[in-house]
Amino acid sequence: METTTISSNGESVPRDEIQDLVAGFPCGKNWDGAPLYFYKGVWYPLLAIKGAISFQQHFIARDTDIILASMPKSGTTWLKALAFSVVNRSIYSPTESPLLTTPPHDLVHFFEMDLYSKHQLPDLEQLASPRIFSSHSHYETLPPSIRDSGCKIVYICRNPLDQLVSSFHFVGKFKRENVKPLTSIDEDFDNVCIGIRSFGPFWDSVLGYWKASLERPDKVLFLKYEDLKEDIIFYLKKVAELLGIPFTEKEEKDGVIEEISSLCSFDNLRNLEVNRSGVHPSGTPNSAFFRKAKVGDWCNDLPPSMAERFLKIVEETLAGSGLSFKVSE
Repeated sequence: METTTISSNGESVPRDEIQDLVAGFPCGKNWDGAPLYFYKGVWYPLLAIKGAISFQQHFIARDTDIILASMPKSGTTWLKALAFSVVNRSIYSPTESPLLTTPPHDLVHFFEMDLYSKHQLPDLEQLASPRIFSSHSHYETLPPSIRDSGCKIVYICRNPLDQLVSSFHFVGKFKRENVKPLTSIDEDFDNVCIGIRSFGPFWDSVLGYWKASLERPDKVLFLKYEDLKEDIIFYLKKVAELLGIPFTEKEEKDGVIEEISSLCSFDNLRNLEVNRSGVHPSGTPNSAFFRKAKVGDWCNDLPPSMAERFLKIVEETLAGSGLSFKVSE
């Protein structure tokens, strides 16, 4: 007999419905040997595909929600820490912040790989507003309630070369039984160049949010990792303004922005005991979320010919958009 659950909008949902859908999707392979599934223009990893579908079908946004979006390894952990601190600055001082004892990913949960992968219909109604969530989904695939509501979206991207290398090293941290992960990017570079990567293609992800930020600047803020590193104070102000909680003159005078920047800095977060030990629910060591955070570090893994080829593809796909990237310091 088919077992059902009841969704947030009252619909009866067969539990094996998503499994049946996934079985018919085009399939690729990630660097760790795990499958990638192509759904609505996005390549989802095995640990996220069911959660992504359920999230798209059932999530109901509130106008007060905050969605932090990104491609993997683009500054996501950093953005979670910053946004959490900005939103909760009247509750926690930097010396009392939950970030000191809790990993950022446990304070701001992913839709696809956490909330909706654990439960097809998680109970999110009990969470107090403003709720802060995270997503690797492309803008066009977000649930209509997110795109049509008054909730805010902050998207962070990283230059395509550093993002490529960082994600390769990160995926290598996953251990799969009876599967030998790739040892270098060039072993699968042809697939990389056509966008077969976890939550890829890269250009579709960045372009969707870039266009949305131009069309709806009151709703979507597009951040570049490299810009954030260069002027964290300026962009923290922009984040706070988008979220409707701008820093006051007194807060600026008292150094609140600098305190948040210091608390959430790469070195500080990486050296906290909670981020040096323990394991994320995905099976990844918490320490794996903190590698080098350097602009231009890609040159240690990508030969110039590969970098040039991939950059050319990215530039061609983004042609006319006005979007460009800084690939070195």
